[in-house]
Amino acid sequence: MNQTKAIQIHGKPLGGGVLPIIITPMVGRTAPAILDEVAAIVPKQPDLLEWRIDFFAGIGDPKVVVDTAQAIRRAAGGIPVLLTRRNVTEGGEPIAIAEAAVVEMYIAACQAHCVEMIDYELSNAPAELERLREVSAANGISMVMSYHNFQLTPDAATMDGKFSAAHRLGADVAKVAVMPKTVQDVLALLAATDRARQTIDIPLITMAMGGIGSLSRIAGWMYGSAATFAVGKSSSAPGQIAIEELRSTLAIVRKAVTGQ
Repeated sequence: MNQTKAIQIHGKPLGGGVLPIIITPMVGRTAPAILDEVAAIVPKQPDLLEWRIDFFAGIGDPKVVVDTAQAIRRAAGGIPVLLTRRNVTEGGEPIAIAEAAVVEMYIAACQAHCVEMIDYELSNAPAELERLREVSAANGISMVMSYHNFQLTPDAATMDGKFSAAHRLGADVAKVAVMPKTVQDVLALLAATDRARQTIDIPLITMAMGGIGSLSRIAGWMYGSAATFAVGKSSSAPGQIAIEELRSTLAIVRKAVTGQ
């Protein structure tokens, strides 16, 4: 089995190098709601918290964003934070600000060093992707470049192209999430993950969403996905599994595969 590349923060692998790491989303609309989520999630000890800021009512005010991110970090007990605005075209919540303001929000967060990672879609304008890559790199913030398709699983060439584009554009992590209609679609996503593991030298995050895709959340690490998403308190995508159940299942599968 080819080596699955671990996601690193400041030169150290998340989860101590144990694969896959578990990411839990936070989807509160207000700062108190988000901090309630953090309080519920932290005892379950995920490896990474994802703040889905497209749910957040204060997304248009960079100071509010930075202040809230800092409050999350204080409450997180050392668990790093991934800041994600998911575009509505890729399954995110509608927001009332223009893309230029989204970019400025991300820049403010990077410059304040209040998160460890950011996620930005490959479908965004090349100039905005390049600008966020420059700012995040200059501030030591890791950048996920992502692609999500909530309608279907694209063909192999399309998925391969998304991985290649993230690598070419300088991403620290490439993410591809698709919606399967059949078991064959799930296998196609896993095969694309394995091809990317063999051809690009950055960590990958992949999943097939929905109930039929749950296998990818449990076994994707065997094919090259360094992370899986689990429900800590609230779900952010179809098919996510409760963190307690996912951790137990992963332990069983990992022991069977690796003997550890």
